[in-house]
Amino acid sequence: MAALKIRPDDCELDFLSLGALVHRLDPGTTPFRRARSFDVHVSGGEYNCAANLASCFGLKTGVATAMVNNGVGELIEAQVRERGVRPYYKRFEHDGVRGPNMATVYSDQGHGVRAPVVFYNRANEAGALLKPGDFDWQAIFDRGVRWFHSGGIFAAIGAHTAELIVEGMQAARAAGAVTSFDLNYRAKLWRTLEGGEAKGLEMMRAIAANVDVLVGNEEDLQKGLGLEGQDVEHKSKLDPEAFFGMIEQVKGAYPNVKAIATTLREVKSTNRHNWAAVLWMQGADVGAGERLVSPTMELDVLDRIGGGDGFASGLVYGLLSGRPTEEALRLGWAHGALLTTYAGDVSLATLSEVEALAVGGSARVQR
Repeated sequence: MAALKIRPDDCELDFLSLGALVHRLDPGTTPFRRARSFDVHVSGGEYNCAANLASCFGLKTGVATAMVNNGVGELIEAQVRERGVRPYYKRFEHDGVRGPNMATVYSDQGHGVRAPVVFYNRANEAGALLKPGDFDWQAIFDRGVRWFHSGGIFAAIGAHTAELIVEGMQAARAAGAVTSFDLNYRAKLWRTLEGGEAKGLEMMRAIAANVDVLVGNEEDLQKGLGLEGQDVEHKSKLDPEAFFGMIEQVKGAYPNVKAIATTLREVKSTNRHNWAAVLWMQGADVGAGERLVSPTMELDVLDRIGGGDGFASGLVYGLLSGRPTEEALRLGWAHGALLTTYAGDVSLATLSEVEALAVGGSARVQR
């Protein structure tokens, strides 16, 4: 029996995320410098999880985020509604010239030996202006929330976003919700803020002290939480031992953490990846724990962006729905794999498709 305690009662929300919404401009396989048209995907790591859990897994989800009152904001709002995610917006008025803005991500998909290229415009981003006090957590959690989630990129985009995450995590735990955090450590983002990487490490540790479930690989654990570990640069990308080797350190520094998970990805080319996932889950006995590794799957990738969020979403669904731990890991592994077969950052899969792949489904025609 896992030590993770999930509310069994009927709550208004199964899952609530806190993060920044962005819109991603995607010209497909055409390099952006030669693009003449593009698709617009609404994204953001935290939102992606909420959207996946609503649209694919049928859960009741929400997102707490910033919204700008202009045409771009309206486009984003429409896609959030379409995915079935309940928004909790802190609204900002655009001045018609400089912002605040909804951040823009520019990315082509690459192909074969040509890697995807991704770059950003997060200047005067509304999400970066969010701070403690912007959301009425008591009113939200009083209506019932089973799981609360945020991530490391949102923590690093603004002067007070990490503090807002801590505030949200503490309110969630007081209300009985499970808390999770995707480390996604980005040193270059922390360097842009006062205090730099040292402040980043301080805030990431403060967040981790309020988390039940961590998502992140051994490099995230080392750089984001300041833990010591092996040289990961020369290890096989599919070797789980470097990850499992850090579990005792995490347990010692953060006894509140009850589960840690990550994906393992070996990139052969832009469109050919080997894909696996690992999970450590604390048992009912504090000294015990499960160490689980998924099978390895060879993926033919259309668009890799969002695969990690797809994994986290499937894992969370498995845990929230009371599936055995190994099955929860396989649901995350399968859903993340399926997500790489769609253009865009949010799942187009069905639960039955995820379950079929999780137990060993194939690519034969479904009749």
